[in-house]
Amino acid sequence: METLAIALGSLVLYLVAYHTYGKWLARKIFKLDPDAITPSVALNDDKDYVPTEKSVIFGHHFTSIAGTGPIVGPAVAVIWGWVPALLWVLFGSIFIGAVHDFGALVVSMRNRGQTVGDIAGRVLAPRTRILFLSILFMALTIVLAIFGLVIAAVFRQYPSSIFPCLIQIPLAVIIGVWMHRRGMNILIPSLFALAFMYLTVFYGDVGFLHAINSYLAEWSTMTWVAALLIYSYIASVLPVWTLLQPRDYINSLQLLSALAMVVVGLVVAGLIGGAPIETGGARPELEIAAPMFQLHPDGAPWIFPFLFITIACGAISGFHCLVSSGTSSKQIKCETDAQFVGYGSMLTEGFLAVLVILACVAGIGLGIASADGNSVLTGEAAYLQRYASWNAANGLGAKVGAFVEGSANFLKALGLAPGFAIALMGVFVASFAATTLDTACRLQRYVIQELASTLAPKVSPTALAAEAYDFDDNVKGVSRQTGEAADHRSHAMNPFTWLTNKHGATIFAVVIATAIAALPAAGATEWSWSTAGKGGLLLWPLFGATNQLLGGLAFLVIGFWMWRRKLPVWFITIPMVFMLILPGIAMSMNIFGETGYLASKNWLLVFIGVATIVLEVWMIIEAIIAWPKAKGVLEPDLPPLPPLPEGGRSC
Repeated sequence: METLAIALGSLVLYLVAYHTYGKWLARKIFKLDPDAITPSVALNDDKDYVPTEKSVIFGHHFTSIAGTGPIVGPAVAVIWGWVPALLWVLFGSIFIGAVHDFGALVVSMRNRGQTVGDIAGRVLAPRTRILFLSILFMALTIVLAIFGLVIAAVFRQYPSSIFPCLIQIPLAVIIGVWMHRRGMNILIPSLFALAFMYLTVFYGDVGFLHAINSYLAEWSTMTWVAALLIYSYIASVLPVWTLLQPRDYINSLQLLSALAMVVVGLVVAGLIGGAPIETGGARPELEIAAPMFQLHPDGAPWIFPFLFITIACGAISGFHCLVSSGTSSKQIKCETDAQFVGYGSMLTEGFLAVLVILACVAGIGLGIASADGNSVLTGEAAYLQRYASWNAANGLGAKVGAFVEGSANFLKALGLAPGFAIALMGVFVASFAATTLDTACRLQRYVIQELASTLAPKVSPTALAAEAYDFDDNVKGVSRQTGEAADHRSHAMNPFTWLTNKHGATIFAVVIATAIAALPAAGATEWSWSTAGKGGLLLWPLFGATNQLLGGLAFLVIGFWMWRRKLPVWFITIPMVFMLILPGIAMSMNIFGETGYLASKNWLLVFIGVATIVLEVWMIIEAIIAWPKAKGVLEPDLPPLPPLPEGGRSC
């Protein structure tokens, strides 16, 4: 009953937070206006800026921010005890994470859909734009280099999830055309997509499909990385309604319905017990098998500050500010939808993280196979098999496996077949990772275009974001504002000009990520295609602290935007200081600690880690200098939009 009380209590807390604190932010602080013209309407190009129903944007936003973060992080962090992990998820998501996501979304909407990195240059100081965009570029490069490995690992561990995940791609295109071009009511394609996806989970590993899954599961990691990055390129350059948006939406339908089944299964297991381990046997009681607190687990780093770095998605993640300001702000058609999308999605992710915690500390106690596969472990024995030490809990397979097996036990309590339950949870994890990968590629494209626009001649970031200009047709450097020739030099051969084009920027992003992924993994003696694909792991240790630093820096931008408008900033300042100090401490400990990167002579991580800290300190200094003079002084206006061409705005 304790597990059941935690789950239902958390759900009630999130609902109350949404309708109280969330509404206060929307109405009293951000003053969302249903009559305001949003970027998706003002800059509608039918490609990136597309006015969209809030339920569809919610699906895109939720699946993009969630990824594997709210699964992997809490699945590891419970080694310090389930109480610290639960408290950080609950209160972190309500007062820090959701405010961060919501704030980034609103600020971006009020700035024509620009990313927080671009906005930083106007609300803080021009130099901070390059600093912030550089950090964003590094963080997204790591995501692109590592997520192919994550998806490949899930497919290899759960082959039955492969076909159900791959079939979502053509299904998404059909749904996108169905809804966008034909204007169909959203209910019919939603029901069709949901039913079809569950059928593929149920029958997706039967007959010849089993042979296909087995064949694809044998693909090397590098093959999967290359294939997934090529797919990400295609998804990034296509109009958002063609693939990215509908795939995220139909994924959200499947994932949220699966989440609902997990909750129902948890309720059943809490009331009458889990599925019998043996046919006709007693139903095992659902109990928490993990300790409430375990401050010094074997081999684990200190709980402070690393708990707050390990659990990012689910509490707060800097990556979310990119999704809010990179894609979601370009699709919202009514300002008041921002609370549902920005604040609501983060609370939903927080509830997912709560369920992950319960699956890992109670769900696996209902029964998992022993290491030798000859017996079934329950209760504390099952928990200790996964969490005996930091090394036992910290592998990718262990992280994902603890959640998949624990949540599958909740589904089996409903009477679902074990094979179906495991396959559904495998699809759950792989789909989250895939939606984050293609969104990250599109976001990296925006960041590269914004960086390149600084160095390319006569480029307006506003018109660039609207894709109202194409350098391929503008070799003479025509001004975006006047339409007249800005100078007589050809710009076509300028490499930065090429990177302002969506194809050039995306190709650059994919090539860099592929090159990093193809690097030999640590300890590898020779390179081969069959062993490549793990190069992203070389940089992955930096991601946790870097990601959380992004959150602090995004709060800095949001806070300055509000300070310039004489709006209250106390609820921004407190989490901002928290998220600037803690990741900085964690990064410093990782670099200079007794077993840190410097001690192990890992010069690559030392260099990038120190560079990240220097960029952070530089931005903070710029902010301290600008803060006293900024109150009540609005940032420079964006340049006027270029006139609409005949037939509307387009490339």
